[in-house]
Amino acid sequence: MINDQLKGKRVLITGASSGLGFAIAKALGLNGASLLITARNLDKLDNSLKELKEIQIDAYSLEMDVRSEQSIMNSVQWIEKHWGTLDLLINNAGIGMRTVNPYFLTEPKPFFEVSGTGFRDLIETNLTGYFLVAKAFVPFFIRQKKGKITNITMNHETMKRKGFIPYGPSRAGAESLSLIMAEDLRDYQIDVNMLLPGGATETGMIPDEFKHSLPKNFKLLSPDIMAEPIVFLAGDESNGITGQRIIASQFNDWKQNLARTN
Repeated sequence: MINDQLKGKRVLITGASSGLGFAIAKALGLNGASLLITARNLDKLDNSLKELKEIQIDAYSLEMDVRSEQSIMNSVQWIEKHWGTLDLLINNAGIGMRTVNPYFLTEPKPFFEVSGTGFRDLIETNLTGYFLVAKAFVPFFIRQKKGKITNITMNHETMKRKGFIPYGPSRAGAESLSLIMAEDLRDYQIDVNMLLPGGATETGMIPDEFKHSLPKNFKLLSPDIMAEPIVFLAGDESNGITGQRIIASQFNDWKQNLARTN
């Protein structure tokens, strides 16, 4: 059932055809937001859009390659033509370690064995993509005199874990990018925050064979862990909050601490 908590809010989500992106889209849609979901894989994107529409979510889809400035600009033009306004941009599109080493969890490779092509492709998607998408939409936000950006990131442990080149640096870079973006946009009243699950999460970035070999007492987080904090970030209650790194599994503690310090 759709509620109207976010009715009238319009949100663009990159990498929304599966995993965290799809969970985020579903949470926002069930709370009344209108969505533009984007991804590179059209088949997966079409299936995800169908699933959202089946539960009465107001959603649309558009192919987007975050490595391509023209592809990104197509989404800006779509927003201008069909909505005329955007409340929240969510940078989520990314690829994982399995693109450079399918056995990264059991047979990690040292950085000097990672190919230059694999390194560049992942950085271009996970870090440069965040930069390019945000850069394209900021002039739009400035013109409308409002806007929010949420950049999805990962645990700090991932950024220094053995064998996690180039995924670790891509997320470390995205965090630095986010903090600087928040400062650069503070005077424009555009909020920039980071959101991460808070642990290993049930997504396509973790190979199925590893999931089956996990210890019985080890549980992967559901992508739905992102629901409550992303609904908060999309709503008016979070207006003016910027430069924050929010861990979804600790969201309630973070929110209570924020209330105490304000």
